[in-house]
Amino acid sequence: MKIFNTRLNAPNDAQKTQLAKQHQTNDYLLLDFDTRQHSRFKATTVAGESVGVDLPRTGTLKGNDVLINEEGELIQVIAKPQVVTKVTADDVFTLMKGAYHLGNRHVPLMFDHSFDHGDAGYALYFENDHVLAQMLERLGLRVEGASVPFEPETGAYQSGQGHSHGHSHSHAHADSSSDSHSHSHSNKHEHSHSHEHSHHHETVGQSK
Repeated sequence: MKIFNTRLNAPNDAQKTQLAKQHQTNDYLLLDFDTRQHSRFKATTVAGESVGVDLPRTGTLKGNDVLINEEGELIQVIAKPQVVTKVTADDVFTLMKGAYHLGNRHVPLMFDHSFDHGDAGYALYFENDHVLAQMLERLGLRVEGASVPFEPETGAYQSGQGHSHGHSHSHAHADSSSDSHSHSHSNKHEHSHSHEHSHHHETVGQSK
C-alpha cells in the first residue's frame, strides 16, 4: 500500500501534468470533511486503490491539496460533496446574527457568495443539526438541505486546524493582567467560562 506522508504546498509544472493524468484515470481521493480532519487514515481512490495517509498534525486537508510519498508519487485530495444545511436570509444583518450564534457554539461554518442566495447574496453551510436549524429559523433565517463540498473556515488562531466532533479538549490562556479562562467542550457543545465571574451557554445537541 502506498503511504503518503507529506503535503505538497506548490506542485511544479511536471507534477501538475502528472496530477491531470491521474484525474483522467480516477487516481485521486474524494474525501468528506470528517475524514479530512484526520492526520492518519486509510482511504480508497476513486479508481479503487487502497492508500494510507500519515501526516504531521498540520490541520484539516482542503480540497485540491496534494500529497506526496517518499518515492515521489502524488495523490490529490478532492472535497467530496456531502449533505449539509444551507442558511440564507433576506438581509446581511440577519445572516450575521446567524453566523454569530453558530460560531458561539463552535460550529464549523462555510461561507459562500458564488451562487444565487437571495437578497443577502451570501449563504452559510454547516453539518446537519436539527436543533441548530430550529434555532436559526426562530431568528428569522431560512434553512434547507444542500449537497456541496464542505470547506469550513479555519480558525483564525488554530493554524488551519479543523474542529472534530466526539472529543473534548481544554484551553487555558493568560495575559499580562493575569486574567485567565478555560473552555471545555464536547460534541454536545457545552461551554463554561470563568474570569472573575462565570456564565453558562445554552447546551445544543448534535445530530447527524
